[in-house]
Amino acid sequence: MKKTVLACALGECVHVAGVSRFLEMAELAGWQTIYLGPAVSVSALMTAIETEKPDLVGVSYRLTPETGEQLLAQFAEEADAWREKGVRFAFGGTPPVAEAARRLGFFERVFSGGEPGEEVLAYLKGNNVSAAQDGSWPQTLLERIQAKKPYPVIRHHFGLPTMKDTLEGIEKISRSRVLDVISLGIDQDAQENFYHPERQDVRRKGAGGVPVRSEEDYRQLFAASRCGNFPLMRTYSGTDDFIRLAEMVTQTIQNAWCAIPLFWFNQMDGRGPWDLAGSIREHQQVMQWYGERGIPVELNEPHHWGMRDAPDVIFVTAAFLSAYQARHFGVQDYIAQLMFNSPPGTSDAMDLAKMLAILRLIEPLAGPNFRIWKQTRTGLLSYPTDLTAAKAHLSASVYLQMALKPDILHVVGYTEAHHAATADDVIESCVLARQAIENALRGAPDMTADPAVDQRAAALVDEARVTLNAIRSMGSGVADPWLDADVLARAVTEGILDAPQLRNNPYGRGKVKSRIINGCCLAVDDAGKALSEPQRMTELRRKENE
Repeated sequence: MKKTVLACALGECVHVAGVSRFLEMAELAGWQTIYLGPAVSVSALMTAIETEKPDLVGVSYRLTPETGEQLLAQFAEEADAWREKGVRFAFGGTPPVAEAARRLGFFERVFSGGEPGEEVLAYLKGNNVSAAQDGSWPQTLLERIQAKKPYPVIRHHFGLPTMKDTLEGIEKISRSRVLDVISLGIDQDAQENFYHPERQDVRRKGAGGVPVRSEEDYRQLFAASRCGNFPLMRTYSGTDDFIRLAEMVTQTIQNAWCAIPLFWFNQMDGRGPWDLAGSIREHQQVMQWYGERGIPVELNEPHHWGMRDAPDVIFVTAAFLSAYQARHFGVQDYIAQLMFNSPPGTSDAMDLAKMLAILRLIEPLAGPNFRIWKQTRTGLLSYPTDLTAAKAHLSASVYLQMALKPDILHVVGYTEAHHAATADDVIESCVLARQAIENALRGAPDMTADPAVDQRAAALVDEARVTLNAIRSMGSGVADPWLDADVLARAVTEGILDAPQLRNNPYGRGKVKSRIINGCCLAVDDAGKALSEPQRMTELRRKENE
């Protein structure tokens, strides 16, 4: 049977917006709700408790603190017998009245109006984790997702050029309780050369993130997060020694999930020592390692094509290939990363269509042993340098992303185009994002129902299948060309998967041209006219035969 919560505004108070919101949240959490309305006297409330026998009583008062304190004291005295019988009591009101309610020591939980909705929902779900040092916060990604629904888990990247600043920042962020996952930004030298000190260059120390140089460094970073809301911690897979790094970060920071590319972080983009085919094999192996241990895996892959101005169809194709690899190599919980605004010129409508196309392609892969979790984020290259404008962009982008009902929302700090985010920047960015989330959850229009969005998504699905079939046709005699590292590498070197910014790259072609047309990033011919994917494949074969 459902538990029952009864709520009202007490005494002469007629302000019931907070009461209504509290009961809405209670229904989301699975409670049966009883609303008594405004200006309910103490005696009427006591009668209702006697009649309804609720499990939880919510009381609100938003008028003069002195009057409220006397009223609440009277109520607490009369209701104490019910509390002794196991009825729970919560209060919500203005900060001064809330402070008076706390002093009474009667209410199990007191809300003063500044708490995010997700915290109220957590309380109603039974996750009473309000104390600053409470270690009962969920400590796996899937538990965190379930505890927060319908709110997404919030993640943010963080890593400063010194260990000291990063440690202090992690503690400050954790105590703010504004995010659920600290995504460690590790400097490039550590990502590539952690186990090769002879290859490290002191002049590169701190370039791109925190300069971790030992397992103890990782342990210290994790220890700094053991406060506030005890956020999860995760980091990237590195660009060499993949399995060794995976073992280490699992032990030291309890790596919440693995993030790894498919085609990148190697010699092709200058971020690792492996050649293209070799790195694909290594990435497949580390997927399998995490999959065998039941740890979720994210392929941070498709946006790398988008950030290099690849046509939307290549972005979508790369997203499908990523999910396809993960399922085959034993990943049970797959995080589909959906970076909006990549490239930056795409319109909101066509950006949303691109993400819907991805989901339509990968959802048939899902099953009991392959669960898909949606993670959205704002485009890394899309932020304006003006910080005020950047805040607006962050909020607008997050609101759009909520149309996909993400399980994880990766907040990209509004300072992205200006400077590496400090702890204060991370906190402010998360507050901005959380407000956009709140607004969307209160009732956003269904932007996925726009006919233009639906039509573009359907067209992208059809075009991506053309690209995928072209890759499959390259693998004559291969059991599954979509999984074969050599075939996948050839798909890049021969231009099936291509991006304008791969020009003069030893592995990529860089021959494709793209242009933003009607909000879409499309392949175009030499005259700037849009090419369909069948036309692009035909043109590619023609040039190969010349």
